[in-house]
Amino acid sequence: MGAVWRRDQTDYLTDALSQLTGWTRDLRGLRRTLTLDDSQHRELAEHITVYADAAEVRAQVRRLDGHTQIQLCTPDGGPLTPNEVSLAARIEAAYGEITNR
Repeated sequence: MGAVWRRDQTDYLTDALSQLTGWTRDLRGLRRTLTLDDSQHRELAEHITVYADAAEVRAQVRRLDGHTQIQLCTPDGGPLTPNEVSLAARIEAAYGEITNR
């Protein structure tokens, strides 16, 4: 990812997140909306389920008007951790593979 480590983990996570295009951060976690067809959505949702389970991150994926909406949160609703940012990066990689980007 190329993020710079600082003493304050929040700064580190902000740096790492800034390198993930399209992801936004809010009080609930990380969000991203992607334009995918139905088969691409299913494939990405499967990847997200596997990755989220392994990273112990709560991932919500839904389909709305031809878009895939993703929200990543900590299991306990606490502050953002490296797991959510790492999962976002893995989702971006899977998205690139699925859409050949």
